[in-house]
Parts: sequence; C-alpha cells; structure tokens
Amino acid sequence: MSAVRITTTDGQAVTVTSTTSTVPDWATRYLGGWWTAEPTTDLDGPTVSADTDDTELLALAGVVDNGDPETIEYAGSTLLAVRDGDMVTAVQEDRALAYRWDAEWRVLRIVGTDETTLAAAAARLARELVRAQLLADGWAILHASAVTDSEGSTILTLGDKGAGKTTTAITLARAGWRLLANDRVFARVDDAGVVRVLPWPSAAAFGLGLLDALDLYDTVRTRLTSGETMHPTQHRTVTDALLQGRRTPLWKASGKELKPQFWPDQLTTWLSMPLATQGHATGILFPQISPGAPPRLTDGTRGVQDTDFFTAETEDRYPDIFGLLPPAADCRRLREHLGALPHQGLVMGHDAAENAITLKGATARLGA
Repeated sequence: MSAVRITTTDGQAVTVTSTTSTVPDWATRYLGGWWTAEPTTDLDGPTVSADTDDTELLALAGVVDNGDPETIEYAGSTLLAVRDGDMVTAVQEDRALAYRWDAEWRVLRIVGTDETTLAAAAARLARELVRAQLLADGWAILHASAVTDSEGSTILTLGDKGAGKTTTAITLARAGWRLLANDRVFARVDDAGVVRVLPWPSAAAFGLGLLDALDLYDTVRTRLTSGETMHPTQHRTVTDALLQGRRTPLWKASGKELKPQFWPDQLTTWLSMPLATQGHATGILFPQISPGAPPRLTDGTRGVQDTDFFTAETEDRYPDIFGLLPPAADCRRLREHLGALPHQGLVMGHDAAENAITLKGATARLGA
C-alpha cells in the first residue's frame, strides 16, 4: 500500500491511500503545490482509500440500484447516492466510479476501473475532507483570486464572472507576485483582526486568448510539441489547437470556453508563476474587463457582496454529497473586515502590457 498525508499550513490533514502509486502521486501533484504532501504510514484521521476493483465497484453499484437514490450533479457528472444513517454510498456510472463514506471511521472508499479517473476523484475528495475541517475551524471560501508578496501581504481580487479575476492574478504573478489562488480562496479573521488566507488547490484553466496576450502561448506550445503533457481533463480540441498553433478561443455549443488546463506545478515550471501557501489580506481589487477600453483606475468599486462567498446553497460544482461539511458559518465579521480593507477599482482591456501598468498603479494605491 502507498499513502501520502496532505496537510495545510494550519494543520488540517487527510491521508490518501491506494495499492497503486498513481493515486497518491496524483494527490501529491494536485494538492502538494499549495498544501504539504508527504509519504506516511500513519492512517489516523480522515482517509481516502482508492483502488481499481471491478468486484467492489459492482457491489457498491448494487447497493445504490437496490435503494432509492437521489440524483446529483457532481464535478460535471451525474451521481446517484443512497444514505443509510452515517453511511453514504454513491455511483457515477459514466465514470465507472463508486464511493462509500463511513462517517464513524472517517474513511471515504473509492473504487473504479481506470487509474486516472480514480486518482482524479481521490484528490478531489481529499480536498473536500480538508475543506470540511477548515470550515469547521471557522474558515470561509471566497470566489476570488489572490497573490502575495514575499512577506505574505495578499491582494484579493473580487468580481462577478468574467470581471477579470484570473487576468488580474496571472498578470500580477507574472510581475513578481506569488500566486495563492486563481478562483477560490479560504479566508478567516483571526483574533488580532487580520484576514488570513489559504489556497484552494486546483488545476488552472486559462483561455487561449489570455495565454497569447501574456506571451505565454508559445511557451506552452513548445512544451507540448516536445512531448510534455497537460492536465488530462483538458479537452482534446484544445490540445490539437495548441499543437497546430491555432490561437483563436474555442467554445462549446453551450457558450462555455474550452481552455488549456494546467497542473499546479506547471504554473511554476511552465509559466514562471511561483505559488504561495498562505497570506494575510491587505487590499482588494475590483476589476472589470472592457474590450477596447483603455485600462484605467476608477473611483467607484463594486464592493464585497454575498455572491463572493461560497456556501452549501451556492456551491454548484462540488455539492456536499457525503454530508462532510459543517453548518454554514456566520460570515458577517469576515465581510466587515474585508470591507474595511483598502480597495481599488480598475478597468482592463485586451492589451496585456497596458493592463500590467494599470495593475501596478492599482496595487501601489493599496500600499503594496
């Protein structure tokens, strides 16, 4: 058996075990850039146990079929789940995965037929077990990007979908800041009134147009053409476009953009963006992308809103299917402290160099 212990800088931890090294290796690569990942023989505490096992997969699927399952959309796939006291059994038929959560022993068992699919699910659920511990300790999740300096001072970027959170984070990371979060961040007010922040580990998705604008497209294409690979969830159409040198953004029929997908370590090794493991918020940016408009600082800001907080009710991609998460915490104190931080609004266009200049001015106004 192979096992790895995943630990945040605040001490929350989960162990990932498997009879194949693929599962803990994936968890290490997926989570270890922002949280610590170390081999272990200690199985105390919450555990994710994941293996390929056709027989057990059929047995767990049978439990679901013989029950009265509820249907849930989870991580882009349909999941069927049945509950029996503290035990939850679930199956994702299209991914040939089955799950069983035993709340008494705090063990989440995952079985499947494909090692890559299994390893991805194990890392995702390991993150959920850590999330449960962080939320129980009073942390909240913000829909935000974040960068830190060498002292841990952190600039948060808030805004609605498409406002420019990712563009802001990548541009600042390219200018010498450390990337702490691309889309989500944990935040909590400590006893001294400081807003502390921790990363939400995840793969990163950047559009072809953004990569091109930031002069990163050729770097990524060179890596691919030399035989290196990107995150396996990347759509084949994106990979083909990169290999063929096509830079035009790609879209699904639903209107969602298809984007290159990066492992967390590739943000550093490919894109020269060092990662941060923690920080303390010292200011907030409120960007707005306006194609064709000259980048500039603005006097008005959007302000901190309810939609900036992820809750069990608003979580759309990773609903709490196993009942891991504690009741929602009162975020009023955090929201008040966020509102009291220095803040700056800005407009950005599609000129990366001009955006970088404007962002430098914005962070300077925040005292960074």
